[in-house]
Amino acid sequence: MADHYETLGVERDASLDEIKKAYRRLARELHPDVNPSEEAAERFKSVTHAYDVLSDPNERQRYDLGGDGSGGMGGFGDIFETFFGQGFGGGQRGPRSRAERGDDAMIRVDVELADVVFGVQREIVVNTAVLCGTCQGSCCQPGTSPVTCDVCGGTGQVQRQVRSLFGNVVTTHACGSCQGYGTVIEHPCVECGGKGRVSERRTQTIDIPSGIETGTRMQLRGGGEVGPGGGPNGDLFIQFRVMHHDVFNRDGNDLLATVQVSMTDAILGADTTVEGLDGGVHVVVPPGTQSGDVITVRGRGIQALHSTQRGDLKFAVQVVTPTKISSREKELIRQFASHRKDPAPALGEFQQGLFGKIRDRFFRAG
Repeated sequence: MADHYETLGVERDASLDEIKKAYRRLARELHPDVNPSEEAAERFKSVTHAYDVLSDPNERQRYDLGGDGSGGMGGFGDIFETFFGQGFGGGQRGPRSRAERGDDAMIRVDVELADVVFGVQREIVVNTAVLCGTCQGSCCQPGTSPVTCDVCGGTGQVQRQVRSLFGNVVTTHACGSCQGYGTVIEHPCVECGGKGRVSERRTQTIDIPSGIETGTRMQLRGGGEVGPGGGPNGDLFIQFRVMHHDVFNRDGNDLLATVQVSMTDAILGADTTVEGLDGGVHVVVPPGTQSGDVITVRGRGIQALHSTQRGDLKFAVQVVTPTKISSREKELIRQFASHRKDPAPALGEFQQGLFGKIRDRFFRAG
């Protein structure tokens, strides 16, 4: 078996660029369209096979370690390519486009609970690939353009004739000189290195809808990375996390909170205004209110996702018993107690503490 390095006329430590230049030089000399002789055709097959092996880092490593550089399939791979399409699994014919769809991107955004009530506009920062401003995606230095590959003639493919159990068969492969594009960029754009895109940190305004929950994802079509060669953008996915609030909790689209009520207000009842997430909330404490009772204010919760309907705001009452009172107050309370004639303290139904009681009543309240 001929040595692939000798076939291409390069040293064993040759760089990929040196291997590519050697192949292009020999291909221009031996291509069947240029030199129709049988000897040239055989040499062209050998040169192309040597390039296929040495231009692939994995194949080259196996070859350097003593492998035959056949890629494991040998002649049978070429037979399957002939009968079932290009590249064993099938493939496209003709030159492939440099422009490819960009990757999708995903970022995580923290949202305050107050912003979930009605939704909010927010500016986000995205690190992604954008169109190169110098070459506008052409991949070429301004004033230049890709040139037709002189090995494949712009088809992006080359043919090889190999011997098999069925005789000589012709297989089609992507051109190794132009990588199947059909053109060669001789003067790549300096700004993007011939990729047609560059990395950039950009700011974007998004509309965060009401009613989102932790884990909710939003898809912005075309908001992801621009593709190589100025290809279409991928999509941008935004995953939200609703931050903890010290006062309000959430149950679906309902808001939950605890309101502290004095002993006298719990007995006599009271009207008060507390500060909600979207302004003042009028709360009516009925006479005789007990700790753990739930006061519901309709329509002051969270606006549902993709809807105008709002949940409720529910307050669990905590009656606060004073710990420091004056002698006069004690006397008045004694007089009150003497007129009430309430029964002595007694055992009642077991409760999992005040907050267990509050929690249970939250979910039973309508």
